Amino acid sequence: MSAGAAVSASTALRARLRLTAPAVRSATAAMWRSPGLGPRYGGYLAAMHGVIRASVPLMERAVLRCAEVGPAERVFGPADPVCGPLAEYLRGHIEEERGHDDWLLADIAALGGDPAAVLDRQPPPVVARLAGAQHYWIEYHHPVALLGYIAVLEGNAPAPWLADRIAAAGVPEAALRTVRGHAELDTGHTAALFALLDELPLDPSLVNAVVMSALHTVDGLVELFAHIGRAAEPDHSRERTHTS
Repeated sequence: MSAGAAVSASTALRARLRLTAPAVRSATAAMWRSPGLGPRYGGYLAAMHGVIRASVPLMERAVLRCAEVGPAERVFGPADPVCGPLAEYLRGHIEEERGHDDWLLADIAALGGDPAAVLDRQPPPVVARLAGAQHYWIEYHHPVALLGYIAVLEGNAPAPWLADRIAAAGVPEAALRTVRGHAELDTGHTAALFALLDELPLDPSLVNAVVMSALHTVDGLVELFAHIGRAAEPDHSRERTHTS
């Protein structure tokens, strides 16, 4: 935290995320309600594959931009003090997250779906907006914005009890690897990320970049869950009422 900042970066981010908590709770409650959970879960796996497959490439690009916006471009000073520790954190996180998109494909196969079809299908616009905004901010503002995205996704990982609820809806245990794995991993990841935010020498504009990224991600996550719910609803468009 810079000397002139009134509050720490993690405090600023937590305060803004608390304001979004009711909307997130409502979206997740609708997503994981018991009626229709089985069909929604298949849609969840496919949609989250679109999100998670972008995670490692986003972090890899952010690491490269850290090198470019530091001594090379001098955009943020002669040697951007944020980029060194940010890149170090991201390099470690990349290895922790690598291959998680393959977990989702395996879960889809265990559920009876076709992983190849998921890979061929164009992800919905909400997925592109979630990841695409991060690409833009990494390229044209500062790679630290990605921390807001990571904070929201990992801070809203599946709860430890969720896998059992999904299994009770008839989903086989072999299709629950991602849900169980992220329930175990992401709590520790989130704590490490918030600690990093307070270690980085962020000025107010960069704190704002992280917060803005996080709020955009919350909006996208709520929209994504609504999209999954709509896609899982029965299609009554062809039903007609005939009178004699």
